[in-house]
Amino acid sequence: MTDASASPRGAGQGRAPGAHDDRLAPVLRPVRAGNGFEETLEQILQVIRLGLVPAGERLPAERELAERLGVSRVTLREVLKALQDQGLVEPRRGRYGGTFVRAPGTGQHPAPGRTDAAALEDTLRFREVLEVGAAELCAAHGLDAAGARRLREALERTGDAPFDDYRRQDTLLHLTLSELAGSPSLTARYAAVRAEVNSLLDGIPLLVRNLEHSQRQHAALVEAVLEGQADTAREIMREHCAGTAALLRGFLT
Repeated sequence: MTDASASPRGAGQGRAPGAHDDRLAPVLRPVRAGNGFEETLEQILQVIRLGLVPAGERLPAERELAERLGVSRVTLREVLKALQDQGLVEPRRGRYGGTFVRAPGTGQHPAPGRTDAAALEDTLRFREVLEVGAAELCAAHGLDAAGARRLREALERTGDAPFDDYRRQDTLLHLTLSELAGSPSLTARYAAVRAEVNSLLDGIPLLVRNLEHSQRQHAALVEAVLEGQADTAREIMREHCAGTAALLRGFLT
């Protein structure tokens, strides 16, 4: 007879091959294509923070996670690497290897402080309303030559920014767009909510994959605005805001 205690914790013992871990059903769901990395990160952080996979236990196999989240294994591995860099998980080799949740305090970076979920949602939704509206207005009404030049230059500065200056340049790009919408009231309110968002962003790590994704969205957004494609600009900005929101919810709530 095989001694059941010989299997490591979290090895999925007792599940039929291909069966899913039902503990994770309340959290894991297919992500939207546009923000695959960010939403995958958000969901796995929820799995860890809720204790659905306790410290010392193994996350489901990559194949299962990728299938349940509807993402490629390349994207999933980038997410797991980001979590490893933050000291939240660790890879183990061997027959019973995989990705294991680390116990609190075992090499983790300082955990971000918890944020009231209702207050966070209020900030994120207000930000989305202002940003989506600004993008749509700029595209619908068009920009003069000076405005178009300002927007292109702001985009170029984000592309050229060193890693530690990216968020500042990102802020300036978004502020430029809000100014070009032609409503001083909108700009003032956006500046206030952006300050709140930046304070929240300061509490989470900079992730290279997310910054690369954001920059591609920025480029597509600027192109849509300059081409007068209001519907496209609106949807790109909505998706862009959703990606940031997913990261903030994952790390801060």
